[in-house]
Amino acid sequence: MTIRHFDDLLRQARRQTDPQRLLLVFAGAELPDRATQAQRIAFEAGEGGTLAPLMCVDKAPADLASFEALVEESRRAGPDWSILFTAVLPGPASAADIEAALQRMVEAIKAGNLAAFLPFNLRGEPVALG
Repeated sequence: MTIRHFDDLLRQARRQTDPQRLLLVFAGAELPDRATQAQRIAFEAGEGGTLAPLMCVDKAPADLASFEALVEESRRAGPDWSILFTAVLPGPASAADIEAALQRMVEAIKAGNLAAFLPFNLRGEPVALG
């Protein structure tokens, strides 16, 4: 299946017979520690920086109407973000399982290990990072 928008992922998750939890980590760009002048200039121009997790949540696919609704909810709940990292936790999961999976996602993003996640921009479009 080709995912061209977050809503494609949402539809696919809803079609699954096993319960699904969408794991969502909202991240923003920030300047790295000890940034050079060139890095600062690029960052101010909207380029470069490092990704920093800002907040995370899990959702059942049925709990989300659309990407637009998720963006609106996230704006009310927390800081501005620029990239949404997603993963799916299939099957039944306890609150502890979900929390552990979200924490692993946050730590992986901090370490720059992004290959296991599907990132989306503010328009809900998949983003190629790296």
